[in-house]
Amino acid sequence: MRKLISLLTALIIFSGAYSQAVYNITPYPNSLIAQSGNFNFKNSITVSYDKEFSSEIGIFKDLFYNQFCINLINSTSGDIKITKSKTLQEGSYNLTVEKGGIKIESGSKSGSFYALQTLRQLITLQSDGSYNIPACTIADSPAFVWRAFMLDESRHFKGKEIVKKMLDQMALLKMNVFHWHLTDDQGWRIEIKKYPLLTQVGAWREKTQLKYAPKDSARVYYDYPHGGFYTQKDIAEVVEYALKRHIMIVPEIEMPGHATAAVASYPWLSASGDIIKVTGDFGIFKSTYNVADEKVFTFLTDVITEVMALFPSKVIHIGGDEVKYDEWNASKEVKELMAKEGLKNPSDVQVFFVNRMSKFFDTKGYRMMGWNEIMGKNIHEWSAEENSQQTLSKNSIVHFWKGEPALLKQALEEGYDVVNSNHWDTYLDYTYTRIPLEKAYNFSPIPQGLDPKYSKNVLGSGCQMWSEYIPKVSDLFRQVFPRVAAYAEVGWTKSENKDFSRFLNSLNVLKRYWDTQGITYYPDYAK
Repeated sequence: MRKLISLLTALIIFSGAYSQAVYNITPYPNSLIAQSGNFNFKNSITVSYDKEFSSEIGIFKDLFYNQFCINLINSTSGDIKITKSKTLQEGSYNLTVEKGGIKIESGSKSGSFYALQTLRQLITLQSDGSYNIPACTIADSPAFVWRAFMLDESRHFKGKEIVKKMLDQMALLKMNVFHWHLTDDQGWRIEIKKYPLLTQVGAWREKTQLKYAPKDSARVYYDYPHGGFYTQKDIAEVVEYALKRHIMIVPEIEMPGHATAAVASYPWLSASGDIIKVTGDFGIFKSTYNVADEKVFTFLTDVITEVMALFPSKVIHIGGDEVKYDEWNASKEVKELMAKEGLKNPSDVQVFFVNRMSKFFDTKGYRMMGWNEIMGKNIHEWSAEENSQQTLSKNSIVHFWKGEPALLKQALEEGYDVVNSNHWDTYLDYTYTRIPLEKAYNFSPIPQGLDPKYSKNVLGSGCQMWSEYIPKVSDLFRQVFPRVAAYAEVGWTKSENKDFSRFLNSLNVLKRYWDTQGITYYPDYAK
């Protein structure tokens, strides 16, 4: 009985009010027409559906019961009727709520899943203990195919239960790409069976920098070890969990820079061969893979082959950002490679390497993705290197995060598929002063002044939770919530259908739901 009362209380909190004909849906549908009346029911509701939607129904049976104490019961003629449409595209759905019942049309399993998430957000508890769903007609589809949230676990490892919790929130918000940053200087978080030292050594560090400090002498540390990694069994479990929620996981395996943890495990991977430890400091480090050594290329393709076996996403992110060229400039092998291949500078070496990896991806039926440095353009104030004269493989996905808007437009105009994650607009580790909620909400993945004919090359956007200074789960939640809801609407709702005031009203309902889930959001987001 106590559990039942608790669940009913949670439902009231989630609903926000009794018997209001309101449409608190996040992200907001691209077409919603309010109708008069409600569909009313007690503690159970029947559903009939085409067989291909059975896995979605299984998930929502659990969700409806755990969140609302509502039993979703199979029937040949259900209160909710879910049918297959031959005309609706992937992710699209039509939802009609009338006094006599509910109809859902979908052309895909993901569309039926999103329709049920919308329906879930429309349920309200009445004062007499019944439930209402306000009548409406919705015709909905996503604005962008790529609606991503990124979690960096190299810097601070959180574990699979927290990852699953984040996947649940992504699913509620119709986000469909989980970008999983698994390797970097501060830790290697994925088991690679052929190279066990990557996790035996590379997953652990002795101490961790506590807060940002530009000078080494001013740095303060947590003086205790930090580490952890995912076994391949763990990875398979999380991938399956995500797939059931129509979320594609894109792993990031950093190369050729951000390689400290890997080099600490196998020193022969770097051009210098120096014996180093996994660092607990944050910043940009010189450890870089020796891309002129065939043994190193074999290592990287071996690693990616094991990663491909774990992730059916057909897209793998290689990072490619913030590469320091010190070791390459001092390497005899790299100089010989440059002479042999006619490469003029280290930026050419980087693009040459990236293209070689891209060809390997192509042979496996995968696409390579990387931060926009993979195009060979110098975007960093700390580097004096010239731009590359090499041309990036056209099958690569460019993940724009930094640089002049002209570089983003150039990539689109040259025909590259681009995900826009401009750091000034999408980095969740930034403060709410730097990226307030309204700025996050108003972000557009399509750059101003872009010729409309190139808009098709904008796959969408991602919001990034870099974890250098978020050691605790509460820190993670504070930085992510509620901004992740704004980014969800950036990805789903067309710009002409967005309304920040309406979004804030719906956000109040989400906040009450997050309270029941133990998710602590940033309290002063409206300032």
